[in-house]
Amino acid sequence: MPYVITEPCINTKDRACVDVCPVDCIYEGPEQLYINPDECIDCGACEPECPVTAIFPEEDVPAAMRSYIQLNRDVFSSPNPPGRPQR
Repeated sequence: MPYVITEPCINTKDRACVDVCPVDCIYEGPEQLYINPDECIDCGACEPECPVTAIFPEEDVPAAMRSYIQLNRDVFSSPNPPGRPQR
């Protein structure tokens, strides 16, 4: 998974990252946004746009937030995956 959205996004969902994503791989769940690991092209456009510093390359996710790596993977195989973000 190239990029991961972590805890600072919870209840924020700014969506600036959505606007710059060239492949529309960012989806909206009830509490936060998620990056679909199968669609992300690892371009990095989303990371600097996040006003709450919630987006990291997988290898740079802070230790305290490493659980979000698996969460971002699992949410897309859940019975209720996130949908396209509201703009």
